[in-house]
Amino acid sequence: MAPAKLNLFLHVINKRLDGYHNIQTVFQLIDLYDNLFIKINESGLIRRTSQHANIQESDDLSIKAAHLLKPFADNQSGADIFIKKSIPMGGGLGGGSSDAATTLIALNLLWQCQLTQKELQGLALKLGADVPFFIFGQNAWAEGIGENLTPFQTPPQDYLVIAPKEKVSTREVFESLELTKDRIPLKIAGFSSELGTKNLANDLQKGVLKKFKGITLVFDWLNQFGHAKMTGSGSCFFISLSSADEGKKIAEKRPEHTLGFVVKGLNNHPHFNLMLGT
Repeated sequence: MAPAKLNLFLHVINKRLDGYHNIQTVFQLIDLYDNLFIKINESGLIRRTSQHANIQESDDLSIKAAHLLKPFADNQSGADIFIKKSIPMGGGLGGGSSDAATTLIALNLLWQCQLTQKELQGLALKLGADVPFFIFGQNAWAEGIGENLTPFQTPPQDYLVIAPKEKVSTREVFESLELTKDRIPLKIAGFSSELGTKNLANDLQKGVLKKFKGITLVFDWLNQFGHAKMTGSGSCFFISLSSADEGKKIAEKRPEHTLGFVVKGLNNHPHFNLMLGT
């Protein structure tokens, strides 16, 4: 199982010399999952057995993850990877990153690579800034490009996530980001999740709403029912709920051509125990 995530807030601190951006965020795991089925083989081949119309096999992060781990396995070690998608793609929920991380966790065990959690996180960073978080396996305060992680306790919470039809390119969002001044970084010490994440913003949200009219309409609709906030670089938005029943009633009225998910926050990745002691 590969869980999705929300960014409870996302501040872009500054642009780095390497072209990436330093950020601060809180990653919150949620119980919306892709399901992975991995069968090892002795052919040495890594194959995707599921079909994804929007992603070529060579661009699939899970396939890339398996190839990245392959040098640490026996030459004859191969894998057939089937992914049943439930997490919307291009929505800022981290589905592809989570699939890649779960692939690394599973194959590290199945191929008996015996890499530590830290070593897997190092490999994961080569696949994308969010992937190390899913290896970390627990809610986190994140800095750097998202790879510097500190465990962060969040209160139990239900959320309603709305996924618009329009998708957003993370690269385009960051490339179009106008940083008028460097943000002053927050300090995790003394930071209250109940106070801070409720009031803090996603710095990428303004640019997305300015560029995508259809996404703006979805945001305006959801904002009637709570403090709507974008996750990641979009295009999904979420609100906190007083109960799951409240979320179901709101979701029934959602705009056409959108998906709605009533989810619970998780404390840990469902395969977190596989990482203990590694």
